[in-house]
Amino acid sequence: MPTYVTLIKYTQKGVENMKESPKRLDAAKELIKSMGGEIKAYYLAMGRYDAVIIAQGPDDETATKFAITTASAGAIRTETFRVFTEDEYRKIISELP
Repeated sequence: MPTYVTLIKYTQKGVENMKESPKRLDAAKELIKSMGGEIKAYYLAMGRYDAVIIAQGPDDETATKFAITTASAGAIRTETFRVFTEDEYRKIISELP
């Protein structure tokens, strides 16, 4: 299953309701599960981003739907990108012309 990294920044609304953040994370885990994916790891972060999620999903369309749905609640803004495992990387490189 493809792997995705989501970089999260809290909005003002998200910061004002920070104590609800664990419930929002639980809801996000259930949402992605219902879409055929899984959050593999969640990290609270310091610096430019407030949190990082590592997730797997069936395809790019599902990852996009998940990101749009979670961001539409207004507590976070996200930046999601596809990443490749070391095995996938080695396969890609081995197939270069």
